[in-house]
Amino acid sequence: MKNWKKRGAIVAGGVIAVGIASALVLNALNSNIALYVTPSEVAAGKSPKGQAFRIGGMVKEGSVRRDNLTVHFVVTDTVKEIPVAYTGILPDLFKEGKGAVVQGKLGPDGNFAASEVLAKHDENYMPPAAQHSVDQAQRAQEAQKAAKP
Repeated sequence: MKNWKKRGAIVAGGVIAVGIASALVLNALNSNIALYVTPSEVAAGKSPKGQAFRIGGMVKEGSVRRDNLTVHFVVTDTVKEIPVAYTGILPDLFKEGKGAVVQGKLGPDGNFAASEVLAKHDENYMPPAAQHSVDQAQRAQEAQKAAKP
């Protein structure tokens, strides 16, 4: 084999190896991405279909109901509410009226099947995206109230 053919084969093999490695890394990253969506966006149909994502907001007062290991509760951004079902042990800081982020998939019936529940860890802390969405929802609710006679 001539030198230029050997170099061409080595370069082609390197390009193929880099392409395969890139495809594997991108596939791994894509399967681990969980988008953050507000309850209002879920109600508007803007949530990913057939893919895991996160919903953040406040746990509605009086909505927590336990059936053995399954816990049913409602996450709200003060405008829209999404029912959530989670099977497992909840974090110690999970309480009604407090912030929570749940990860899972939306079922065809509109109920959210959570695979993970994260409770906020401090009285004063809320993720910036969650705080922004709650503020927007409250402004929208106030605007609707002001528009009604």
